[in-house]
Amino acid sequence: MGAVAHLNELFAYRELVRNLVARDLKARYRNSVLGFVWCLFNPLLMTVVYTVVFTVLMRSTIPNFPVFILIGILAWNLHATAVMGAIGSIVGNAGLVMKVYFPREVLPVSVVLSNAVNFVLALVALFALLFVYRVNLSASLLLLPVILLTQVIFSLGLALFLSALTVFFRDVEIIMETLMVAWFFLTPIFYRMEDLVPAYARLMYIANPMASIISAYRDVLYLGGMPGFDFLTRTFVTSVLVLVGGYLFFHHLARRFGEEL
Repeated sequence: MGAVAHLNELFAYRELVRNLVARDLKARYRNSVLGFVWCLFNPLLMTVVYTVVFTVLMRSTIPNFPVFILIGILAWNLHATAVMGAIGSIVGNAGLVMKVYFPREVLPVSVVLSNAVNFVLALVALFALLFVYRVNLSASLLLLPVILLTQVIFSLGLALFLSALTVFFRDVEIIMETLMVAWFFLTPIFYRMEDLVPAYARLMYIANPMASIISAYRDVLYLGGMPGFDFLTRTFVTSVLVLVGGYLFFHHLARRFGEEL
């Protein structure tokens, strides 16, 4: 019942979450000549680099490789920026936490949601590329919000866990920077799962939810097909479990934040 009451309180502060999301989006492109256009230009630039490396230099045989790689880049950028941005959200707002009462979850939640909004804006670049390469879309596109919700839930669970842990162990952010690089290469962003050893590919789907999430995005946006229902359900359940675990861990430690900050 205490957890339910706390969630109701968090919902009551939804206006604060909205304001923090708006503040983060404005601050991200402040004093930038191109403004929010960077959220379109940056992934496209990375797509060009990877396309040159893997199709010109390494002769990749993946059809419509720019579309294939851009889907992976956008999904990964959402995950990496949301998690890494949220890690220091409590420590970085120590003054606010110490002076004003509000549910502390608001801080990592707002970081994750602002990156989700940035991802949605960046989809403009993706759909433009889909049009250029004449990729056929189907009714499965309606599952795109479900896949995005699954990813946001998963990233939010990690964000809550790591942001709370960082209050007590400041080395978490440094360690996660290295782990994120390793995680990037262990996720099928610039290669296909079917090109891997089958046993390893199956293990990756089980142990790495981001592999499953990116594959679901590609099913809908690249292949024009439907992700397996059991596959998508398992990924969603895993993400929910990560969120529940992250929330309980955060809620348990939140009462001691004042002592550590």
